[in-house]
Amino acid sequence: MDFKLSEDQEMLRSLARDFLTKECPKAKVRELERDEKGYDPQMWERMAELGWLGLVFPENYGGTGATFLDLVLLTEEIGRNILPGPFFSTVVCALPILEYGDEEQKAKFLPQIANGAAIWTLALIETLGGYKASEIKTSARIGDGGYVIEGTKLFIPNATVASHLLVAAQNGEGDKGITMFVVGAHSPGVEVEVIPTIADDKQCQVTFSKVKVPEGNVLGDVGGGWSIVEFILERAAILKCAEVSGGCQAVVEMTNAYAKDRVQFDKPIGSFQAIQHRLVDMFVNVEGLQYLVYQAAWEISAGSPSKLHISLVKAKAGEVYQETCLDAIKIHGATGFTREHDVGLYFRRVKASEFAMGDTDLWRERVAVELGL
Repeated sequence: MDFKLSEDQEMLRSLARDFLTKECPKAKVRELERDEKGYDPQMWERMAELGWLGLVFPENYGGTGATFLDLVLLTEEIGRNILPGPFFSTVVCALPILEYGDEEQKAKFLPQIANGAAIWTLALIETLGGYKASEIKTSARIGDGGYVIEGTKLFIPNATVASHLLVAAQNGEGDKGITMFVVGAHSPGVEVEVIPTIADDKQCQVTFSKVKVPEGNVLGDVGGGWSIVEFILERAAILKCAEVSGGCQAVVEMTNAYAKDRVQFDKPIGSFQAIQHRLVDMFVNVEGLQYLVYQAAWEISAGSPSKLHISLVKAKAGEVYQETCLDAIKIHGATGFTREHDVGLYFRRVKASEFAMGDTDLWRERVAVELGL
């Protein structure tokens, strides 16, 4: 494994950091949090022009043919800066279309994603809040020349601005009864309601009332949807961990700078051993998380994903993010907890990031399975 970044990867990271610093300062982040849409359409168009939305697509679908590791590096910078909007939810849906879609579906959907014309989100979680096939109660029955979907999905990000939903529905029993459907977000019978959250990240409840879906909108095989869900979970988990890793790096950097500038008893507080040790622990944890993310991403890019390493990363990421932000708040004092302070912006995303694509307990259980326990 060689984690040394290529010249193109260094350029991608530098370009992303410069763009986000200029186009999405923290004042803009706060503004977008309060905005009904939750994202800036003009910024979305510029991201499409930079090739971010179709980064891993082949050129014939409007992409640049980059690797999954390249996508992870970009997502890391997005987390480092905090970019509100539907980038993550759209990319998470694009990956299975690229992997499981037929030629007609790829030609239809991927160019729309790459040029910014389409926004996607994954409709998976239901009332029990878990990631098991048995917990999916949304039904898809055959009818009207296709399927009719009924049910309710919870915590669906950016559904209010999405043009398409990738929906997991039950049309049989158990793992073999799950099928993935592409559903127009504005189809008759689709209702969307925003769920208030501490992170203001536009999580939604989506209700499907006799929503008609043509047969051509089945992604992959009928009854083969759970393998697609697993594919999504593993890659989305690493992307979310990359976002978390970037956020942790930003928190450590701003806390280190504060410790050097803040003076107490005529000395910078960074000169006190208690502060030094806390900062060192933060740095060690964040460096370790970044290494785990890169390792798992490299393996996926090489075509040999490791379920064990993916599970390890997601199990660790939530803990590292929480500990890093809490330690940063302690070093900053009470001001670090406020919504007006930048550290507070990252802290409010801790829980949202922890539960996205499964919480720590879920991925610990997966680690245990991979260890044969």
